[in-house]
Amino acid sequence: MTDLSAGLAPLRAAPARPVGSRNASAGDFLALLKPRVMSLVVFTGWVGLYLAPGHLNPILGFTAVLCIAIAAGASGAINMWYERDIDALMERTRDRPLPAGRMDPGDALGFGVVLAISSVVMMWLALNLAAAALLALTICFYVFVYTIWLKRRTPQNIVIGGAAGAFPPLVGWAAATGQVGLPALALFALIFFWTPPHFWALSLYRTGDYAKAGVPMLPVVAGAAETKKQMLLYTIVLWPVALAPTLLGVAGWIYGGSALVLSALFTICALRVMRDPGTTAAKQMFQFSLLYLFLLFALLVADRAPGLLATFAS
Repeated sequence: MTDLSAGLAPLRAAPARPVGSRNASAGDFLALLKPRVMSLVVFTGWVGLYLAPGHLNPILGFTAVLCIAIAAGASGAINMWYERDIDALMERTRDRPLPAGRMDPGDALGFGVVLAISSVVMMWLALNLAAAALLALTICFYVFVYTIWLKRRTPQNIVIGGAAGAFPPLVGWAAATGQVGLPALALFALIFFWTPPHFWALSLYRTGDYAKAGVPMLPVVAGAAETKKQMLLYTIVLWPVALAPTLLGVAGWIYGGSALVLSALFTICALRVMRDPGTTAAKQMFQFSLLYLFLLFALLVADRAPGLLATFAS
């Protein structure tokens, strides 16, 4: 059994700073939404909607994607509200609006809750109950399961909590069809198994930050060597998972071949991380992991677009 307390510094109170939303700008409220994270969530949700069978009115399609974006932003805002103490202790997060003292915590929480409720209600009224229920589940899983329950308690926080980021394709698919299909579950699995090596690459070169804040990320608790082994294992698991859309008939073999090549490159990144005693390879793997997921989902869209991949292949 892994000792979760090993290598963890006690959680300290954040330094006192002047607090008040009078100092908050529009940019601070935008920062609460975690726009960089939101962009990938929105894209994968849209791909789920795009790949779903049938035809959805473009206005309804736009509404579904907007609801996914609002829900992602709401989750980010509530996450920042809850984690403002540890954010103040970490170099990469200490200038966020709450730990920097530019915003009142109650305003951030209220902002997130209003957005969360609005996104679910809008999805229900404009699309269907199944999509709205999945969207509500996504928000609740990220806030209550990952942020509140898992993140500060177990190094499996990213493994289990990764499901929160994997829900958007299911939501998009359900928005178009009113149900969840097997291809949508394949997209869920792709993001779910991609998440651990993606975040562990980040945590390898941010280990000091996580240790100082008392967050039991795998490198802090189990060490770099074990983390690197786990990263390699997950990149190997991704080979068949990334190929699943082709095996299920959602995409052709141009996508399938590209998925195998990209997965091989991801595995090579993990091997380089294993051999690198520093953090350079981990930083490069983190950057490539973002490109890896984006390209796979972009290839799914291109594969479905009439004649697009055939044009590139000719």
